[in-house]
Amino acid sequence: MTKNNFWETKTPAQYTDDEWEAVCTRCGQCCRLKLEDEDNGDIFYTDVVCRYFNHENCHCTCYRERCVKVPSCLKLNPYNIGELAWIPETCAYRILHETGTLPPWHPLRTGQPLPEQYSARGKVVSETEVAEDELEDHIIEDGND
Repeated sequence: MTKNNFWETKTPAQYTDDEWEAVCTRCGQCCRLKLEDEDNGDIFYTDVVCRYFNHENCHCTCYRERCVKVPSCLKLNPYNIGELAWIPETCAYRILHETGTLPPWHPLRTGQPLPEQYSARGKVVSETEVAEDELEDHIIEDGND
């Protein structure tokens, strides 16, 4: 657990860059490829992740350059998090935005690693292994399968 529970005394817009990054659990859920229904805008999660996803630690292998290498990769910030319907319900940023507090299982609260049920580790395949026209075959029930 951290000694400085900054999330209890600051708004996300007041976080330092390090504090903002500390909220991210590195679950890998936002690295999943998502499909959007063109007719109604519904978002469907897949079990396919970006080619830069590290399957062992759920980190991006090109984190600092990710938005350049993958133009569709969106950098989350305190100002856009509430506008992104595709953010998984278990995302710590989304929960923080909606409730004003971090969830009880968050590593900053527990001092423990992220519980596996919230992680994409072991549940995804790289986009390099799936043909684009097969993405629909990889739709999952929700963003946490």
